[in-house]
Amino acid sequence: MATLQEWVQGARPRTLPAAVAPVLVGTGAAYALEEANPGYALLALLVSVALQVGVNYANDYSDGIRGTDDVRVGPVRLVGQRLAQPSNVKMAAFIAFGVAALTGLTLITLANTPWFLLIGALAIVAAWKYTGGKKPYGYLGLGELFVFIFFGLVAVLGTTFTQAKELDAAAWAGACGVGAVACAVLVVNNLRDIPGDTESGKRTLAVRIGDPATRTLYAVLIVAALACVIVASLSHTWALLGLVSGVLAVPPLRTVLSGRKGRDLIPALAGTGLFLLAYGVLLGLGLYLAHRVG
Repeated sequence: MATLQEWVQGARPRTLPAAVAPVLVGTGAAYALEEANPGYALLALLVSVALQVGVNYANDYSDGIRGTDDVRVGPVRLVGQRLAQPSNVKMAAFIAFGVAALTGLTLITLANTPWFLLIGALAIVAAWKYTGGKKPYGYLGLGELFVFIFFGLVAVLGTTFTQAKELDAAAWAGACGVGAVACAVLVVNNLRDIPGDTESGKRTLAVRIGDPATRTLYAVLIVAALACVIVASLSHTWALLGLVSGVLAVPPLRTVLSGRKGRDLIPALAGTGLFLLAYGVLLGLGLYLAHRVG
């Protein structure tokens, strides 16, 4: 039976920046539009975190029962390492999805945006189908696309719209930037797992395009994210504060481009997550300052 600590590790807390950053940027964009609502922002954060935890447990369950996690480097795998019953991990995933659904319903009701029900339902389905079901899209090389859509565009723009009821160029640029870094987290994770994924038949984008191209893609995503900050600054100059986060992108970028493999890429994965969090904090703060300072 898994310990409480192992359950916490199974939730992969290091991935939570992917849930926090979009809400920070989306709320900053709402402040820049002079229509922020901290209460709605908190609800959006709870939805995002619950979805992230849910998808982590769902991936643990689905990969575990397929045997994909039998030989892995990285965080605890509750099912793959036989630490917990698959049914219990599946239940944990659906509890998290349930929390996300109920919190999201509350937000949608308060914000009077009923058409977000469809988007929320699609987000939960996408979270499960990443590695779950008969044809998981994560096994088809589509993981990065869906991460960009749901942890970038949907999360950031949804946070902004439920508060401001409108979007501007800065919100779109921030959404694309957050989506790019969230993709970079997945790219370096899949780069690390190329050998195991190849052996188990998991055809991630990294497996499909190969090691060198995956490293190039990672660099392109980092540069694209910083370019999005510049685009956002065309509407709100203070958004340039987000460029400071680029300092934290340098160590993981060097690690990835150095050709390191396997466990040696774990620091790059952690560093990219830290960069994502800093990106969200600083870009969100910059957009907030556009409201406060002008």
